[in-house]
Amino acid sequence: MARLQGLVHGAVLMLITGWLLYIGKDVLVPVFLGLVVVYVIVGLAQALHRVPYLGRVLPLQVRYALSVLAITLALLIVIYLFMINKDRFLALAPQYQQSLLTAIQRLAVFLRIETEPTWTTLRQELFAQINIQRLFGSMLASVSSIVVSVIVVFLYVTFLFAERRFFARKMESLSSDAGRVARVRAITADINQRIGSYLALKTFISLFLGATSWIVMAFAGLELAAFWAVLIAFLNYVPYLGSFLGVLFPVIMAIIQFEDPDVILWVFLGLVIVQFLIGNFLDPYLMGSSLNLSPFAILVSLAIWSELWGIAGAFLAVPITAVLAIIFSEFLSTRPIAVLLSRNGRL
Repeated sequence: MARLQGLVHGAVLMLITGWLLYIGKDVLVPVFLGLVVVYVIVGLAQALHRVPYLGRVLPLQVRYALSVLAITLALLIVIYLFMINKDRFLALAPQYQQSLLTAIQRLAVFLRIETEPTWTTLRQELFAQINIQRLFGSMLASVSSIVVSVIVVFLYVTFLFAERRFFARKMESLSSDAGRVARVRAITADINQRIGSYLALKTFISLFLGATSWIVMAFAGLELAAFWAVLIAFLNYVPYLGSFLGVLFPVIMAIIQFEDPDVILWVFLGLVIVQFLIGNFLDPYLMGSSLNLSPFAILVSLAIWSELWGIAGAFLAVPITAVLAIIFSEFLSTRPIAVLLSRNGRL
């Protein structure tokens, strides 16, 4: 009876927590994204320290400054690409709409259903409802709101860095029990080490993936190749689904732009090969099993956090799940959950 009561209380607590996370996403998402950026900065600084010769010479503050500079430059490049491509998006939108309609007509001819009146009616009704120029306009408006959110995130990052100096002192003041303080400090150190390494390496892999994908798309002459490369780099933070979308969006653009199936096939195969090689060889080689998370647990967490926090939840799913797994492993009552979340059952 006591066990059943505990399960009911746990289920109710989970529902209340999920509800609070959902209604508080406008406040919580920028805070968590700010934490992720801080982890990336710290991780990059630690990576610079491991650079032969140079890392030993550079002081810690200089490494932090270089990490902040690298992230700022990356952000400025993204904003620059958005600004130079915005007008081109809107100007080419009517042409893209006509090209898409032409591509569908060719597909209908290939499938020998062009003469079917139901297909023609469906196609006319579909494109009567779609205005790609308006669609691009709404997408650009969404991107503008994202830029504002990025500014808020960087404000959080600034204050979080200011707080880091006093974090150790605050931990010592949490309790008069030295053993409890040491345990909290050990859990925090483990979280910092794992999440920091994961995000720093993931950032490097994403940049390499974006650059390699840009080479493939630029060689094929794909419009807005740099924009798609940046999008691919960001999508790489989303497990499983990000790789699929990173191929899908540029291929749709290739279908709209090119009439030659060989060029479309080149873009498709090139991007798939790049994703396969980096995702199955470089990524496991660098990342290893640093977070020790089950692939199924990652997939479930992706679905849950995407439902709670949308796109931001998809980006944050892996780090949040890893933190929860580390915390659960430290308590006897929640240790079985950590075992289920782990890759091999060993904690």
